[in-house]
Amino acid sequence: MKHYLSINDLENLQEAVKEAIAIKENPHQLKTIGNQKTVCLLFFNNSLRTRLSTQKAAMNLGMQVTVMNFGSEGWQLEFEDGTIMDQGKSEHIKEAAQVVSQFADIVAIRAFAGLIDKEKDEAELVLNGFRNYASIPVVNMESSVTHPLQALADAITLEENKTKEKPKVVLSWAPHPKALPHAVANSFVEMMKLQDAEFVITHPEGYELNPKITKGCTIVHDQEKALENANFVYVKNWSSYSDYGEILSQDKKWMMTKEKLGNAKFMHCLPVRRNVVVEDAVLDSNQSLVIEQANNRTYSVQLVLKRILEKL
Repeated sequence: MKHYLSINDLENLQEAVKEAIAIKENPHQLKTIGNQKTVCLLFFNNSLRTRLSTQKAAMNLGMQVTVMNFGSEGWQLEFEDGTIMDQGKSEHIKEAAQVVSQFADIVAIRAFAGLIDKEKDEAELVLNGFRNYASIPVVNMESSVTHPLQALADAITLEENKTKEKPKVVLSWAPHPKALPHAVANSFVEMMKLQDAEFVITHPEGYELNPKITKGCTIVHDQEKALENANFVYVKNWSSYSDYGEILSQDKKWMMTKEKLGNAKFMHCLPVRRNVVVEDAVLDSNQSLVIEQANNRTYSVQLVLKRILEKL
């Protein structure tokens, strides 16, 4: 595997999940594979789980880790070609990516959607800029459109907790006071399309995700109907795709409650707003898998880094 930019970069999701679970059982089994190798983590947006899990995974493999936060460190980067750089941005991606390639063996990038210009977000200027100009492998730690490390961690969590071969998994929209990106939902959908499961997406009308990503999926606008007989319920907010980046509704009736969850297991990528997205009674119950999901972020990253290191 040269890069990890999408969940589809895994040749076989089921094999990857099994390997990640084996890594989890003994995280230090390959503690020398990354000897004298460095991963550089570049954050254009805030992080808790992504940063800590990626650092831990790299250290489990014997790697050195360097981190730069572009909100407070480093020069502002220009990504457009042909730009006259006479304004605030001091360095172009063409030079920056090549320089980073001299200091690291793998570069991992986190850069959210701006939610203003759909075409610009979908062009993935930051992620693709590094892929195009860096001479080292690139790992997606969440981009404008996708979050494949989270999706792999979610797949691990589903595999560890399922009690039937073909579970029913529901992805449900929830209200949120801020406009949020589509990346987590997009990658979860892409991951579920690779699973043997009954998969349903539910959201209010107007909150349809990119139809290219959800093509072939069952979409239900009645949340309670969608939740019937669910084994897993993944709750996530996202802003409108058609009215790009807009909040069309903050319908509090879509908050996940213990009553609506029934006997299903609850999933969320975190951070989560209590009693807005989901009520305390769900998060504090033994049906909640959110802490397990967060823990599995380490092993999703470790699997990806291992596979890249094997090709270096």
